[in-house]
Amino acid sequence: MKRLFLTLLLLPSLLKAAGGEGVSAKATELFKIADFPVTNSVLTTWIIALLIIVTVRITVGTPKLIPGKGQSVIEGMAQGLRDALEPIVGKKMIGKVFPPLCAFFVFILLMNWSGLLPGVGTIKYQNGTEWVDAIRPANSDLNTTLALSILSFVFWSYFVLRYAGMKVLIFDLFGNKADKKEIGLPMWLLLSFIFIGVGGIEVISIFFRIISLSFRLYGNVFGGENLIHALGNTVPYVVPALAAMLELLVGLIQAFVFTLLSAVYIGLICNHEGGHDEEHAH
Repeated sequence: MKRLFLTLLLLPSLLKAAGGEGVSAKATELFKIADFPVTNSVLTTWIIALLIIVTVRITVGTPKLIPGKGQSVIEGMAQGLRDALEPIVGKKMIGKVFPPLCAFFVFILLMNWSGLLPGVGTIKYQNGTEWVDAIRPANSDLNTTLALSILSFVFWSYFVLRYAGMKVLIFDLFGNKADKKEIGLPMWLLLSFIFIGVGGIEVISIFFRIISLSFRLYGNVFGGENLIHALGNTVPYVVPALAAMLELLVGLIQAFVFTLLSAVYIGLICNHEGGHDEEHAH
């Protein structure tokens, strides 16, 4: 069984290892549903989403109080991720933020690994006079990673405003954290102007997170996918296949980094004494 799994995993990598042009920076439109264009990367996200739903339904089925093998595996992985994120967002917040954070991790991980699925990046589609990828690694499209980053920002805004509040957010960004009694009024007023200036920089950095999260994920997946194809054109099969196996680790790390940073951003505001009590949040 392990040999069969390894063979199935290596097969698409070996196909790419034979060479090829790699994926383009721009996704290709395949067809339209009404006026909505469906690109090859969008098609991959739909396939991944369907794969997640079918796998969970087959593995878990109806959740039971005494879990079976499939449910135990899924719950074990979810609990491991929860345990890693709980110290960051806090015990009061983990139950609220874990569902979207877990969804981010699983979805991004599978989309990072989608380039290793049979046919992804190797099956071609004739679009007019040129041949393009019918399906491509979803996160090798900047539009996909940008959408994920925007979702992360939306979740951050909701949780911070819902469970910490605007007052806590403004004080965290612009408030003077110095003790007026210890440093005196003149120095306290001077520090207030400094904190306001630093807060303005922090606001810019908050919005810049959308760019940093999306480009970090996009660059690693897009670069890794084209590296495998490039190696296949120079040293076919063996070296590119090893690089493809390395992409398993890179995909895992990048999925965890995206999820971890999203958790850190929420925890920086919500996981301290300035936020509302859990009872007040309800």
